Amino acid sequence: MKMANETAPIIRRNRPGTKNKDWCNWEDESFEEMDSTLAVQQFIQQAIRKDFTNVEEILNPPEGQDEGVWKYEHLRQFCMELNGLAVKLQVECNPETCTQMTATEQWIFLCAAHKTPKECPAIDYTRHTLDGAACLLNSNKYFPSRVSIKDSSVAKLGSVCRRVYRIFSHAYFHHRPLFDTYENETYLCRRFTQFVTKYNLMSKDNLIVPIMEDQQTLEGESEA
Repeated sequence: MKMANETAPIIRRNRPGTKNKDWCNWEDESFEEMDSTLAVQQFIQQAIRKDFTNVEEILNPPEGQDEGVWKYEHLRQFCMELNGLAVKLQVECNPETCTQMTATEQWIFLCAAHKTPKECPAIDYTRHTLDGAACLLNSNKYFPSRVSIKDSSVAKLGSVCRRVYRIFSHAYFHHRPLFDTYENETYLCRRFTQFVTKYNLMSKDNLIVPIMEDQQTLEGESEA
């Protein structure tokens, strides 16, 4: 029997038949209470659900959190969310209309999924890149643990960031209405840009989507 002053435990789980309005609709949990090897992922996803527009808070690690694991888990999350953008791109980005992976007239990207890097239709490049990122980030060889990651494995995250960023750039410059709709729903490119800038995972010269306020200012000045 339960004592009168006992409180029922909070079950943080979406049961079969859960309505959309009730999906993940439970009280927040502090990082210290998350007793799981997936705690960092849970913490990041909780922050996104709470307010996806609060990029600063989402990227702010708990005190004492290992930086390598923090970067790794964020990149996993970005790739998962980028699959949503890839699905939307399939509607209008097809091999006949987007024969190359391009961003503006100056950037053409070669697909590294082949034995020798070569040109791919943009939608194929997108699929290949996300598949390759998933294979690497789920590799037991490089990332056998979700709690501790070797520096040599953390060093591989930069190349993944550079490749998946090209999906944002193609969507922005060639499918702008679709990009804007998804960005307004997720703030994903804004969060990714701030993330790679904060941890120096990409050169600022390669951040060609003017999503941040300082980038928009520079773009306006250059047009003037």
